[in-house]
Amino acid sequence: MATVDRSRLPGLMEAETRLFVERTPRSAELHTEARRSLLAGVPMNWMTRWPGPHPVFVAEAEGAHFTDVDGNAYVDLCLGDTGAMTGHSLPATVAALVEQAPRGITTMLPSVQAVEVGDALRERFGMPVWQIAMTATDANRFVLRLARHATGRKKVLVFNWCYHGTVDEALNILGPDGSAVPRPGNTGWDVDPNEYVKVVEFNDLEALEAALAPGDVACVLAEPALTNIGIVPPDPGYHEELRRLTRKTGTLLVIDETHTICMGPGGATKEWGLEPDLFVIGKPIAGGMPAAAYGMTTEVANTIMAAATGDDADVAGIGGTLTANALALAAVHATLDAALRPEDFAVAVPLAERWADGVQSVIDAHSLDWNVHRLGCRAEYWFCPPPRNGGQAAAAVDHELDAFLHLWCLNRGVLLTPFHNMALFCPAHTPADVDRHTEVFAAGVEALVG
Repeated sequence: MATVDRSRLPGLMEAETRLFVERTPRSAELHTEARRSLLAGVPMNWMTRWPGPHPVFVAEAEGAHFTDVDGNAYVDLCLGDTGAMTGHSLPATVAALVEQAPRGITTMLPSVQAVEVGDALRERFGMPVWQIAMTATDANRFVLRLARHATGRKKVLVFNWCYHGTVDEALNILGPDGSAVPRPGNTGWDVDPNEYVKVVEFNDLEALEAALAPGDVACVLAEPALTNIGIVPPDPGYHEELRRLTRKTGTLLVIDETHTICMGPGGATKEWGLEPDLFVIGKPIAGGMPAAAYGMTTEVANTIMAAATGDDADVAGIGGTLTANALALAAVHATLDAALRPEDFAVAVPLAERWADGVQSVIDAHSLDWNVHRLGCRAEYWFCPPPRNGGQAAAAVDHELDAFLHLWCLNRGVLLTPFHNMALFCPAHTPADVDRHTEVFAAGVEALVG
């Protein structure tokens, strides 16, 4: 196996940084101006996680492309980290927003489209009872409260290095002694996580069974496959055992499809025949508008009905004043009708296959010990053999190589997801977009190996 000549990295990174600065002077000016009033010069702190000394400021985005304020055009393989998975400014969603806004944006009362959205969610994802949230983080937070209420149990089980937004329970990892500890970067935590959470490795059935055995876990909060520490698929039979063990111990099973909607119109739940008690979906279902949803079985709904409808429903820690506003519901209704359909995945998934094949061809050409994983229309590459769980994946992260290849691609008009080496595809992408990445990636690897 060949290896990267790491002695080349500092010089390559210095050259790419100079090129980036030369290409983005107006973005640099705006970032400086933004520092007058915005923390770190950005309106949301995750926007600092891009390669280069300043973020690129976007002028306009449409379909699978965007242009920055300096006039540079990009193939967007990030798509708002799944939020724009339908493609930027989906025409049907834009039209729905334009039509609804003059009729009222938010009233804290249901709109006619609430009925249609509920029916669309039930038909699309299979759960019979639904509620709307602003974000998938909100939906996960509400679901965990409902699971604790329904079971009378306190603890939640999550998987090591999972991703469920900014939910407190999910921002913990396995410590050296097997206990739960706050993950690096977990800001402002104030209680011992072991009071309310258990953490086990994904694909470790023995650890899962031991954690559930005491009967003190309200629910397992699970991604069908790990996605935000890199794609880590489940072992064969893992989900069947997860469902069996949760039922055996009276533990509710929550499936969070916010990223794994990339598998198909009904997410991995439909593709793999999963049977959750509660289900969370967010990010792309409103075409980029803030909206999410969570579904549940009739049995769970009956258990929590009093908490959701009683005199204290407004202080139950579930919902919010702007949640399920008319504008968001209009966007969800239009998006689910016009996007994320079988015909859309029929275009996007082959593009992801083409991307993965292109990356693998470069890896093979240089005999590198790297690999590519694909999950529906999402794919990404690793600088190591395939990890089997979150702990292995986290240990394999190579920040220097990540930073270089992200910046290399960005300077050549290709945007990857900033937190890892992921590409996401929508029907607006073309084979030429995929091949452009393969070309750029190949040149970057050539520069690394010398």
